[in-house]
Amino acid sequence: MSEQNSLKGKITKTDLVSKVYEKLQKNILKFKQVSDKPLTLGEKILIGHLDESTDFMTFNGLTPGNGYILLNPDRVALQDVTGQTTILQFMQADIKQVLAPTTVHCDHLIQARVGSESDTKAAIYENNEVYQFLESACRKYGIGFWKPGAGIIHQVVLENYAFPGGLMIGTDSHTPNAGGLGMLAIGVGGLDAAEVMAGLPWEVLYPKRIGVYLTGKLNGWASAKDIILYVASKLTVSGGTNAIIEYFGPGARNVSCTGKATITNMGAEIGATCSVFSYDAKMESYLISTGRKDLADIANKHKDLLTQDPLIEKEISENRQNATKYFDELIEINLDELEPYIVGPHTPDLARPISKMAEDILKNNYLDTISVSLIGSCTNSSYEDMSRAADIAKQAIEKGIRTRTPLQVTPGSEMIRETIERDGQIQLLRDIGANVLANACGPCIGQWSRPEIKKGEPNTIVTSYNRNFPGRNDGMRETMNFIGSPELVIALALSGRLSFNPLKDELVASDGTKFKLNPPKVAPEVPKDGFKDTVDIYVPPAIDPESVAVVIDKNSQRLQALEPFLKWAGNDFIQLPVLTKVKGKCTTDHISPAGPWLMYRGHLDRLSDNLLLGAVNAFRDGEVGKGTNLLNNNIETFSHIAREYKQNGLKWIIIGDKNYGEGSSREHAAMSPRYLGCATVIAKSFARIHETNLKKQGILALTFVESSDYEKIREDDRISIINLQDLRPKGVLTAILYHSDGTEEQIPLIHSYNDAQLKWFRAGSALNILRAN
Repeated sequence: MSEQNSLKGKITKTDLVSKVYEKLQKNILKFKQVSDKPLTLGEKILIGHLDESTDFMTFNGLTPGNGYILLNPDRVALQDVTGQTTILQFMQADIKQVLAPTTVHCDHLIQARVGSESDTKAAIYENNEVYQFLESACRKYGIGFWKPGAGIIHQVVLENYAFPGGLMIGTDSHTPNAGGLGMLAIGVGGLDAAEVMAGLPWEVLYPKRIGVYLTGKLNGWASAKDIILYVASKLTVSGGTNAIIEYFGPGARNVSCTGKATITNMGAEIGATCSVFSYDAKMESYLISTGRKDLADIANKHKDLLTQDPLIEKEISENRQNATKYFDELIEINLDELEPYIVGPHTPDLARPISKMAEDILKNNYLDTISVSLIGSCTNSSYEDMSRAADIAKQAIEKGIRTRTPLQVTPGSEMIRETIERDGQIQLLRDIGANVLANACGPCIGQWSRPEIKKGEPNTIVTSYNRNFPGRNDGMRETMNFIGSPELVIALALSGRLSFNPLKDELVASDGTKFKLNPPKVAPEVPKDGFKDTVDIYVPPAIDPESVAVVIDKNSQRLQALEPFLKWAGNDFIQLPVLTKVKGKCTTDHISPAGPWLMYRGHLDRLSDNLLLGAVNAFRDGEVGKGTNLLNNNIETFSHIAREYKQNGLKWIIIGDKNYGEGSSREHAAMSPRYLGCATVIAKSFARIHETNLKKQGILALTFVESSDYEKIREDDRISIINLQDLRPKGVLTAILYHSDGTEEQIPLIHSYNDAQLKWFRAGSALNILRAN
């Protein structure tokens, strides 16, 4: 089948994979001519996807975290929210068809209200113009379109498109989910994706390598989820920044393919560029079960390309000190001894084994009563996950009890939903009180209607999701989200208490007797009768794309054609006001919240009204979303202040704390500030994707040389950034702080721009360069 026909396909075709393996083989052989060191899997895939312009001698001299590389991804994945802006940007390139296989997945705009069928119908009605735009653009430009209800992007990609040894980028931070199938899959901003769709190489900082060496085998209540929760507790939310996390060792080969995907999915929570496992029998089984035996056959012939060089594991198994030859850091986990973990609230790295949860509740005054329990999501909705959860439900049914909290279940895809309907897992969950939501992101991303909770009411929820920042799930910062495995969440739902430990605590049966839940039985990783086939959920590109018109209503309140940002005028930034100094954790959820704002993601002007709504203002005793307008000294929302500054011809500055912009890949967190007049963001440190997004949109991203200089900046300061004409890669800049008392201070700032990225800044955005080319 031709490459063009493979773009139209519902699954990744063998000819594409064969070409990828040919290039892997060729590039690795080239590299071996300049270096004979054993290679990790991450290194092999990176080397195999280097752009043809790469000098292998130069590449061999790169040290992790130092220098950028150009790569040629095999495919691009877009979801229906970030995908809108990506396609709007791609359209600026005036290219007739995408030059890399691309798909769009409608999973983010379905709000959880009542249940699957009614919620999906409501979403189709409410978002009709957005879906029409996306489908028409997909049909015109050669993009596969997955309809609302088809499933969550990462689950659908795993089931249809992911393959061992491939490289994929996606406009969602949990794109690394596909690492469970041996793929380097990396979350990026929309403009990165648009450039690859237009045939350009993709640039990334050459990543560090973190190894996770697994021994033993999961047993009892412990699951794949607990592996990544444990790793998060060790690395924290920023410990994986600019790193590939590679899982290996005998224990890795005991984890199911979908369990591996759960682990790599949540690598986003520790800032990792991506995470990956080597190809093994578990992946082969999953490929065969999902109708891709032909890909498994090809992978089996190229195992040497799709696995870490054996000498690495051999040397590390003999002496852990040998890990320093291959990894910047090594974490070791004995799966035989791993306990089930629970993390939260408000951050995914606040972890403890379930045995310590009751103690933490008392110590921190958490609310013990659970208001709602939720399982599923892109992270934990596999056949294995649902089977283990259903096993706990079956035990409860046999004892005549139901959950003591509302229980919401989100299947990850229509294929999973139909299969667990057929095989009975869904019915077992319904029998203990579960409500089944649409095959969509829903409560995981803030698309959740909760009329039963009053605004400002503290409450506890437990989920099997991946992210739990304040306001993330229901828009209410007072909601405390604790994350665990699906089976653990079911156990907690049966008790109604966060302090319940199913390993030792008892429940009361309907006859008054006490009983203890048994650990879930070993669940099938794939269904013995195969997965159910699904129909009418995918729309291929048009055979005659010239006849298709992209649908955008000129009077739309949801979609807006993009206008180019102005190029840099060539002058220093002189005495700019500070919009805010952000205190503490500031994720992209805080910079550009989701929830009700998701509906405006294709309309930059309307969406920009949410600017920094969740950010904590260090100047105003922790006030959220508001600051002082220096033009009138009134306390107003940040978006309103920014618009007034813009109207008065003033550019402005954001001051950030550590790991500024962690979390979601949403580039709107860079586009909205740029649109409203932000010139620069100065932070203690940046999350990888957000720093790139700022650069791409023409905002100057700078970091303090001395973190303590953050404290020197006052609310009514004016700041100059000077000598911008002399900006050079990895240079040092000077900021002058003009205090209102007439005093001045100078502080040094650094940046990570290379020559190509400095061109983005000077041109006003990377899109301006793409448009010009």
